[in-house]
Amino acid sequence: MPSQLTVRLPDDLERDVSNVARKLRLKRSDIVRMALEKFLQESDIREQEVPYKNVSGLIGAFSSGQPDLGSSHRDHLLKRFKKHA
Repeated sequence: MPSQLTVRLPDDLERDVSNVARKLRLKRSDIVRMALEKFLQESDIREQEVPYKNVSGLIGAFSSGQPDLGSSHRDHLLKRFKKHA
């Protein structure tokens, strides 16, 4: 069963939705549903839901040359700062 969503619209937007619905002989809910579907398709939100997809090609692609960089991160930074100070 489809879920229900209640949305409050400003008067001018509600008037526009009602006018379009009347001209197309559709329900206002159909117009809102169509607008939401178009928005989601155009904004490509569905593809960006999983950030991993955006960086999956980069994981493991670069090397720092430091085998213990994760566990000794602070030590490596301090050495680098002292070297340039």
